[in-house]
Parts: sequence; structure tokens; C-alpha cells
Amino acid sequence: MKELQHLNKYFLKYKGQLIIGILITIVARIFLLFTPRLVKNIFVVVENYKNNLVTSNRTIQSELGEIILYIIGAAIIAGILTFFMRQTLINISRYIEFDLKNEVYQHYQKLSLKFYKNNRTGDLMNRISEDVGRVRMYVGPAIMYSINTVTLFVIALIYMFNEAPSLTLYTIVPLPILSVIIYKLSKEIHKRSTIVQQYLSHLSSSTQESFSGISIIKAYGIEAQTSADFNELSQTSKEKQLSLVRVSSLFFPMMILLIGISNLIVIYVGGLQYINGEIESLGTIAEFIIYVNMLTWPVATVGWVTSIVQQAEASQKRINEFLKITPDITNPTIEPSDITGNIEFKNVHFTYSDTNIEALKGVSFTLEHGKSLAIIGKTGSGKSTILDLIGRLYDIEKGQLLIDNTPIDKLNLTSLRDSIGYVPQDAFLFSDTINNNIKFGKEDATDEEVIQAAKYAQVHKNIIGFNKGYETILGERGITLSGGQKQRISIARAIIKDPKILLLDDSLSAVDTETEEKILNHLNNLSKGKTTIIVSHRVSSAKNADKIIVLDEGKIVQSGSHEALINVDGYYKHLYLKQLSETSNTDNLNS
Repeated sequence: MKELQHLNKYFLKYKGQLIIGILITIVARIFLLFTPRLVKNIFVVVENYKNNLVTSNRTIQSELGEIILYIIGAAIIAGILTFFMRQTLINISRYIEFDLKNEVYQHYQKLSLKFYKNNRTGDLMNRISEDVGRVRMYVGPAIMYSINTVTLFVIALIYMFNEAPSLTLYTIVPLPILSVIIYKLSKEIHKRSTIVQQYLSHLSSSTQESFSGISIIKAYGIEAQTSADFNELSQTSKEKQLSLVRVSSLFFPMMILLIGISNLIVIYVGGLQYINGEIESLGTIAEFIIYVNMLTWPVATVGWVTSIVQQAEASQKRINEFLKITPDITNPTIEPSDITGNIEFKNVHFTYSDTNIEALKGVSFTLEHGKSLAIIGKTGSGKSTILDLIGRLYDIEKGQLLIDNTPIDKLNLTSLRDSIGYVPQDAFLFSDTINNNIKFGKEDATDEEVIQAAKYAQVHKNIIGFNKGYETILGERGITLSGGQKQRISIARAIIKDPKILLLDDSLSAVDTETEEKILNHLNNLSKGKTTIIVSHRVSSAKNADKIIVLDEGKIVQSGSHEALINVDGYYKHLYLKQLSETSNTDNLNS
């Protein structure tokens, strides 16, 4: 139960409703337990009439009718209260489920990219859905039935002891045996529940990856192999589930057996005591049989509740594992930071912890507010890493990164990222309308602003060609669009934000040179007064920048303007001549 202590804060939050639910439960059980005593009274009335012990003028029909009305009334009140009990306690479980999902999701949002590189998406989804669902069963049905069972047992045992103490003791003899069985089986359930949850995560991860990479699976013709792998994993998961079910299924037969034994004890011992005159009426035996049968379901649910609690603890443990992870990137202050856009790298070093690749080795440069910088270099030279560090997706390990002469880790994180418009190398679009995907950069943007941003990004004509125009629903990750269309919509998303700092990570690689030129011309006009960094493999994207740096294996090997660099023998000049030659050859072929 240690892991489930995390939920105590939620119980305190809803303590008012919880107390009301408990009180309703107690009152409902009291009314329910009127029935056995009223049934005993029926036997007493009948016995009195049979033995001519009647002292009043009332008929047996009137007395029995009155008792029956009391039974019906008590049952109706107990039923109404039981309804409100369920409404109160089950509603609390839904509130806690809502709060816990939000807590997990918000914590996911705080965790750095390093965390997401080390954990699979399917596992993250399983913990926020399947695991939280199992925890809800604990805070809802499990607690409700536990309160119900304890209340019923306490009140029933008090009634039974007052009526026939020795018969009560005989009746509850099977209960210690029940406790031992629960203790033994619950330990095994806990162990097997943990294994089941782990395999459910594997299944979720495998399914998510298969659906996300379905185009690759089809292109390589490995559907059969993928299906076989999934079948093997699901088969193992099924075996683990069945292993858990085999243990859990022992509870109910055991409960029914022990309750049956209690009934036999009541009839046998109660009969002997009636014969010996130790109890006055057969109604007492009938009363005890009803008590025992009333306790049948609560006793049977002990096993079910125990199983739920064990599974919930296993799930909460998995949730807590992530909730205990301290975010690598934290917000140092709640005070907003005023970002202008001056950027300075001072001997910055950075190594990716998951691969131990040293991406940057002593990088230094300064970019003034309103100026543009182009970064050129081979694949893996550290270009994208510079942009990630400016957005503080990672923290540097050595050196200094200053924004407006302030260390980046001293700035308000929200203010920093709000001031940045970022177009990643791998354009990501959501399964939503094109309009909402562009508005992602500015949620309160008007339709006119969306259209204008799309025009600047040279994608407006493509969008209006779709059947539903800007209201076209995109597939997952924008799969219904071409690579160039996805990039241009991502650019429109960044433009509409009107950021202080604009970061473009090779975001024109999937468009033709003519479209690239048009987009760059618009960006040059729009980026006036903005700090702009363009990462590219194309000289055509970099040549108009105020400053160009060339990276090689994490180091700056060249720096200067386009005119200066093409006159110096080096990587930039060679790349320029190569691409110039390729462009000439393409033009000749087209002519």
C-alpha cells in the first residue's frame, strides 16, 4: 500500500464528499439490516398465534401486513441511500482519475527530450490510460465496497451478538480461514499484476510503432514478419493475463464455500440451541441465515477488492516511477523575462548523454538583435543542436549561452519559448485541420492572419486546392501532405507567431529552388527587427544572411559573409561551386 499513499492528497482534496459518502453508506446498511430482525418478528408473530400467546385484539393478517410494510419501507430507503452512496463515492473516483491524468500529463510536459529518447511512446500512453484506469478502480469501487463491507460486518455482528452470542461465534468461525487465504493469494496477485502491466506496455509500444511506421512496413513487405512478432508478444501477454486470472479466480469459489459452511453451522448449531431452549424462537435461526447471506456478497468482494488493490498498487508504482523523475530543464523564475533577441555562444560544449556524441566543441559566436545567421555544415556537424540549445531543449554542460546578456538558464522558460518561432527539420503536424495547425503558433489568430501566413509560406494555393480548404483534416503527423507542404505549413505556423527569434532548421529542404526563393524573400521582409537563424544544406538559403558560420564535427571552421566565404578556399566555396554546377546542369536539362 506504500505506492498508493501518493493518492492521499486527492482523498484530502475530496474529503467532504468522502465523509458524506461514508455516512450515507452507514445509514444505508442500518436500514438494510432492519430486514433480518423484521423477518424474525414474523416468525415470532406466527409462533405466538400458533401457541395462543396473543395478548392483543389485532389479527395475524394486520400484524404481518404491518411488518411487511416495514420491510418494504426499509428496503426502499436502503435502495435510495445506496444509489446516493454510489453516486458520491464513484464520482470521487472519476474526479481523482481526472486529476491524476492531468498530473501525469503535466509532468510529461515538463520532462526533457532526453526522457522521451529513453522511453517508448506506447509505454507512456499505457501509464496515463491503462494504469490510471486501474488506480481509479481502487479509489472508486474498491474503496466503496470496502466501506460497505466493513460497515455491514460491524453493524451485523453487533445485532447478532445481542441476539445470540454463542451462535454468532460459531457463525464467524470460517472468517479467520478467509483472512489467511486472502493474505496468501494477494501477495501472488501483486507479483503477477506487475508483470501483466509490463507486458501491456510492450503491447502498446509495439502497436504504436507499427501504426506510425506502417508505410515503411508496407514498402519493405514485412507485414507477415511484423504480424508474427506482434502475435508472439500478444501470446506471451495472454499467458501472463491467464496466469493472473487463475490466481484471482480462486477467490470466489473459496468465498462461496466458506459462506455455505457458515449457513450449515447456523442451521445445525441454531437448531440444537432451539431444541435445548438456548434461543427462544426459530425466527432467530431465520434471522441469522439472512445475516449470513447478506454478508455473502461483501465477503465475496473481499477477494475482488484485494485483487483490485494489488493491481492498483502495481499500476501506481509504474506511475510513480515517472512522477519521481526530476525534470532536467526547470524554470528558474516565475517572473516574466523581456526577450529582445541578442544571442551569444561562449565556448559552448555539448554532449548527448544517451549516445555520448560530442555535438559541439567550443562553439563561440555573437548574433545581434535583428540580424540573421546562416549555419552550414555536413550532416551531424551540430547545426540542429545549436537551435535546440537556444530553445533550451537541452542545457549546455560547459561554456555560456547568453540571451540579451543573461545566461539562458536564468531566463523565464515560458517567456523564452514564447519569443521563439521554431520550424524543425522534421516538420510535425497534428491530426487536426490545416487552419488549427497554423493557429498553433497563435491560438487567437484571425482567418485573415492564417491566410496571410500561408501566402508568405507559399502554401496558400495548395490549401485552397483541397476539397475543404483550410478545414481539411490532416492524417497523423500530416501524412496526407507532401514533405514540401508539411514544411511550408510549419513555416506558416512560425510566421503567424511573429516571434522575436526565428529558427529555421533546414526547413526548405523539401521545396524546389523557385519556391525556396519566394519564401526567403518573404522571410527577409518579415524578419526585419527579428533575430533569425537558418540551418541549411543549401547555399541559396544562406547567402543573404548577415553572417554565415560553417560547422564541422562540432567546431566552427569558417565564418563570414557570403561574399567573403566564396573567395576563400574551404567547405563553403566548394559547396557553393558544386550546387551552382548542379543548378546549371538542371537548367540545361530543362531547356
